Amino acid sequence: MLLLDRDFVRRHLTVEVCIPLVRQAMVDLSAGRTLQPLRSVVHLARGRAFGVMPGAMGAENAVFGAKLVSVYPENFAQGRPSHQGAIAVFDPVDGTLAALIDAGEVTRIRTACASAAATDALARPEAARLAVLGYGEQAAAHVEAVAAVRPLSEVRVWGRSLERAQAFAGQTAARLGLNVIACPDVETAVREADVICTTTAAAEPILRSGWVRDGAHVNAVGSSYAGPVEIAADLVARSRFIADHRPGVLAQGAEFLAARAAGLVDDAHVVGEIGQVFASDLTGRQDETQVTLYKSLGHVVQDLAGAAWLAQTARERGEGTIVPF
Repeated sequence: MLLLDRDFVRRHLTVEVCIPLVRQAMVDLSAGRTLQPLRSVVHLARGRAFGVMPGAMGAENAVFGAKLVSVYPENFAQGRPSHQGAIAVFDPVDGTLAALIDAGEVTRIRTACASAAATDALARPEAARLAVLGYGEQAAAHVEAVAAVRPLSEVRVWGRSLERAQAFAGQTAARLGLNVIACPDVETAVREADVICTTTAAAEPILRSGWVRDGAHVNAVGSSYAGPVEIAADLVARSRFIADHRPGVLAQGAEFLAARAAGLVDDAHVVGEIGQVFASDLTGRQDETQVTLYKSLGHVVQDLAGAAWLAQTARERGEGTIVPF
């Protein structure tokens, strides 16, 4: 069995590699070429969780496996990943456990790259101003990934601690060579933004429709199960709402469920999936003034696509650790 650690994943699964991988994975998901049940989440104390995400890429000799991951939101402030665990990859020929790969790092990069791919498909071509709500590992990854699909002239960041937002802005500007500004409130951060990424652990809405300009694109990322809501129902209702996976959003997309419960939308408001947009089977943005919204829950096919590529790369390079199992 092959073991691949966090350092290997970070060195090799770059945004340039990962964006096309997750893009194709979502095309395959929407086309029915993959297999995945809804994730199972065990909610623990203090906002912690344990998730199990099984799936298969669909074809007879394609990879299958599962992600087992713990979510401890407080870890980031202590210098540890908030998502920790392993992706188990099985050999499709004989069913043996072929690889265990660090799940936290794969989750970090594939989530941001999925948002970047959606941004490339849904944001206006001239979009250049990015707002990121949150200053954790997903916020950092989203700035890097979105910068790969749009030439960013400015990045604005907001978080509950202005001091920490300022530290994030300085570190991100130095790392990526971008103009990054910390903002004291959400409205200031998003008012002129062309692209908005919500990457927080907020339980109640922090982003409202009146603050979002016409023509903006929103990636809703922070809430990955029914419960926490980052985006107000009025913005959900205003937007052209595109899911990563429609059944998942109808069952677990917190912002959509809140807007539906308020009577502002029905199931038809989820117009389709991002994989359909990628495959040109569904129109994404319909005009320059429309607000588009991509709801990201995250799906194991994204993890499996990245994990399979990493395992193949490691074997080709003769890297990683082989463990008898």
